[in-house]
Amino acid sequence: MLEIAERVLAALDAGRDVAVATVTRVTGSAPRTVGTSMGLAGGQVLGSISGGCVEGAAVDACERVLESGEAERNRFGFTDDDAFAVGLSCGGELDVIVTLVGSPALVAELRAAAAGDEAGVATVVDGPRALLGRTVAATVGRDLDGDLIADDLAAAGLPSLSLDRIRAVVGATVDAGRTDEVTVDCGDETLTLLVESHRAAPRLFVIGAVEFAAALAVAARPLGYRITVCDARPVFATAERFPAADEVVTEWPSLYLAGQSIGPRDVICVLSHDDRFDIPVLCEALESPAEFVGALGSRRTHERRIAALRDAGVSGQAIARLHSPIGMDLGASTPEETAVSILAEVLAARNGASGAPLRDLDGAIHRPTTSAGAR
Repeated sequence: MLEIAERVLAALDAGRDVAVATVTRVTGSAPRTVGTSMGLAGGQVLGSISGGCVEGAAVDACERVLESGEAERNRFGFTDDDAFAVGLSCGGELDVIVTLVGSPALVAELRAAAAGDEAGVATVVDGPRALLGRTVAATVGRDLDGDLIADDLAAAGLPSLSLDRIRAVVGATVDAGRTDEVTVDCGDETLTLLVESHRAAPRLFVIGAVEFAAALAVAARPLGYRITVCDARPVFATAERFPAADEVVTEWPSLYLAGQSIGPRDVICVLSHDDRFDIPVLCEALESPAEFVGALGSRRTHERRIAALRDAGVSGQAIARLHSPIGMDLGASTPEETAVSILAEVLAARNGASGAPLRDLDGAIHRPTTSAGAR
């Protein structure tokens, strides 16, 4: 439920009760991933767990939980007798846990996620009925807490399954940034929890305060990036020109980038199309651990750029990381179209995808994953 933290918190802060349906397991082909959530508050639907094909049944489940106060499990899948009424027409199955949002520790994790900070929560999805829906909240660097306590384990017939053991497994999963089901065992006794992890937002560094940068900032915002536009020219680098950016920095780009802590999920897009900026900043970017480094320009510009990088002493291995000319072949020409082209290449590179039309590929459309958005 961390992915819809802002919407859940808005409903809670308005005094409404909230039930949340969260995908705990995906079998076969399905449009959403483990950890995807949909909430219901005051008759309003928050989010989606299937792209539409099981939403009605999920709403019914949320209404039951709001009325009873008891968590419940559901499986939505394809059947020959009832393929479209409550099933996934794509042929997969979703296991879903539906719970009320109420634990103070859980709300604290939601607030951390909404603020873009690290957050984690584990929900009991299999085991004694009395424990279903109980939570263990965990944020990296904070103590673990929640509404699952040692007395609950004993009362449910799991006296030898310690809360410390559960916390250790949950904490390790959150530290790794994974969203997945985990099973904690102690002898013949087991408890299965869905661990949801929220990592701090990756950064998108856009170099060059140009119209392409403004369009890229707008298009990238829904993907969850923290966006910085950097340019050395104050007349161009203004907050008014880039309302979708989280910050606009007026500084020589290579010096700015050298002072940043760049992570392995960050993206650097050099759109300035000016060798005075491009070569120094690319020297910094290609030696960083950034997930993706790309630069705008023609093929002639690309060849000149590669030669200049070699002359600057950048290794062939580092140069091979450069996506240039940046973007996928979509026939893009406008800044807005080019932004889509650039982000398409970023996503394909991140996911190890070909970028080919799905109709030309064999196999499942939806790749197996254990994370809701990955990021």
